[in-house]
Amino acid sequence: MNFRKNKYFLFKNSLFKKEFPLFILAGLIAAFINILSRVILTIFLSFEISVIVAYFLGMFTAFLLTKKFVFKTTKKSFKRSFAAFSLVNLIAIFQTWIVSLFIKFWLLNFISSVPIVELISHSFGVAIPVFTSFFGHKYITFGEMPKKIKFLK
Repeated sequence: MNFRKNKYFLFKNSLFKKEFPLFILAGLIAAFINILSRVILTIFLSFEISVIVAYFLGMFTAFLLTKKFVFKTTKKSFKRSFAAFSLVNLIAIFQTWIVSLFIKFWLLNFISSVPIVELISHSFGVAIPVFTSFFGHKYITFGEMPKKIKFLK
């Protein structure tokens, strides 16, 4: 299949070419907040609980940055956008938590330093939902569903 001739090919959209890198940048900042807060929270809480609490701190950061700098043309209210953002992130938090725990328990077989294992596993966990989150936020949180998949509404 020749993707360049397909009018539905995703990267043909110049708005996508601008939005996705900005989404990645906003996500990197939010991920930094997420990981840094998890490291601090782990002093007081268990790793498993720290991952969840840190995720919510990163999620709120991501929402503010994404709404202000990535999907600026949304007509949805702050409350409606945040509610949709939260729903999309329920999937992402599940992905983050499962991947973080899976990699942590796997890496503990090879690396004896628990803080390093937790940092590596949490970093991978945070990175995994990038694509599912982008499309969820683009079409559900801040935009309209494309005509080809409106049946999902």
